[in-house]
Amino acid sequence: MLSKSLPVFYGDLRSHERVPLPFSTFIGYCKQRMQNRDFACANSELESHGLIGRYAEHAEDAPEQIHIAQTPIMNADNEEKVQLETLREDIGTPAFLERKALASINLWMNYAQARSSTHYDPHHNLLCLVAGCKQVVLWPPFATPMLYPLPIYGEASNHSSVALENPDFSTYPRAKYAMEHSQKVVLHASNSIPGGS
Repeated sequence: MLSKSLPVFYGDLRSHERVPLPFSTFIGYCKQRMQNRDFACANSELESHGLIGRYAEHAEDAPEQIHIAQTPIMNADNEEKVQLETLREDIGTPAFLERKALASINLWMNYAQARSSTHYDPHHNLLCLVAGCKQVVLWPPFATPMLYPLPIYGEASNHSSVALENPDFSTYPRAKYAMEHSQKVVLHASNSIPGGS
């Protein structure tokens, strides 16, 4: 997907554009970026898919805007929707889930530092980190009104109106009290944390 809002994801998938980029191209670009290699080669590969210049105001911005969002590796309800089934054999099922029926496995991936706006996940899930690190800020359910959820009829109704990086307490006064109840957790590669309703 291509997003002009990255590095922040606001839950608004409709504002993102799906782009025809092979998974191998994206992985290759990530590897080159992680190893601080020659980006000219990677940029030319992205340009061959029409992703540089066409979508970004500056060519160097295009890679930071490209990410994989909620791409199905496994989906019990809709097998036709699965795009990365070949990755399923690489994902081990944790022992405590072996007797449970998995509904889906989705992949979110980017190489750059990114964040999601504050939100809750509507389904039980397990966040597993494969590489890098991720800070997660958690709130108890009773803090929901203090986080000003977006309108219920919108696409991102599970997201908060409050920007964590610079909260506007004059517009969202209850958010000040929500911060008192937050807990920060830093996950590293091979760590996981349960989430969802």
